[in-house]
Amino acid sequence: MSDLLVIAERRGSEIHSSTYELLGKARELSLKRPFNVSVAVLSDNRLDEDATASLFSGGADKIIMAIDKSLGRFNFEPYTKTLAAIVKKLSPEIVLAPATTSGRTYMPGLAALLKTGLTADCTGLDIEEDTGNLLQTRPAIGGNIMATIKTPNHRPQMATVRPKTFSALKEPYMGNGEVESFEVTPEMIETNATLLQFKPIGEGKKGVQDAEVIIAGGMGLRKVENMEPIYRLTKLINGTVGASRKIVDSKWIGHEAQVGLSGHTVKPKIYIAAGISGAVQHIAGMQTAEFIVAINRDRNAAIFNFADIGLVGDAVEILNDLVEALESEVKK
Repeated sequence: MSDLLVIAERRGSEIHSSTYELLGKARELSLKRPFNVSVAVLSDNRLDEDATASLFSGGADKIIMAIDKSLGRFNFEPYTKTLAAIVKKLSPEIVLAPATTSGRTYMPGLAALLKTGLTADCTGLDIEEDTGNLLQTRPAIGGNIMATIKTPNHRPQMATVRPKTFSALKEPYMGNGEVESFEVTPEMIETNATLLQFKPIGEGKKGVQDAEVIIAGGMGLRKVENMEPIYRLTKLINGTVGASRKIVDSKWIGHEAQVGLSGHTVKPKIYIAAGISGAVQHIAGMQTAEFIVAINRDRNAAIFNFADIGLVGDAVEILNDLVEALESEVKK
């Protein structure tokens, strides 16, 4: 039986939800072509029993642990060389990783070391049953078409997948569960890079991919100063600020807040789009939100086609009204 390898994404000492999403998809793929599903964990400490149990119930048949102090924080060379050694030892047919900042960094390097291909930012995966080829679907030509890519002549087949694209298993996987320790050698962790400084996002603050409530601004806000009510509103409701590509390109906010094909795919419980018209590229990044509120002056804006509630009016005025109403409630 062939192997499918998932590379775990860590956030601090925890395994990120994107890992469980990939494990869920791996189990689905294994119904079409039998795979042993392995998950590689690179860390400076061994996983505790709860984390190990979660990975097994999440879909893993085997956990491969590579433990070394140099793997505590992401570092391109040690990560890439260690993963290359793991892949060469395991010889999987497929390697999957989340399309996070780290995944998007080490996977191209890993593909180069393995002399194979890589399809980045996939939004769909399937198996061609007669050949075993991985069908890797991703947006192309500015998001105007969806391309399905195959790599029939090289193995492993490698892809990164946007977090929130797939779902974790709803029912626990009941596999045998094997933990394998992988020896990290000195040449694997050699690097010319030195970590000079690390700045955490901030205690209790979530990135857009992990947020349950997102308030995203677009060019309908007209000027950067009009982002202020969004910041105030997110503090009041424990939300996270999101953004369209245009306001990121205009330097109103950093790329970490961008939602869409060229930014992040999100799946919050509530998504408030303020002054966003609803371009295809943006919709692709947020349409799986559980509840969408759209605020726009143009009653014909495409965003309203995806909204559960639509408010027609000036986004800045409506946001300020919401902030004032909530602040007055807080003071009571």
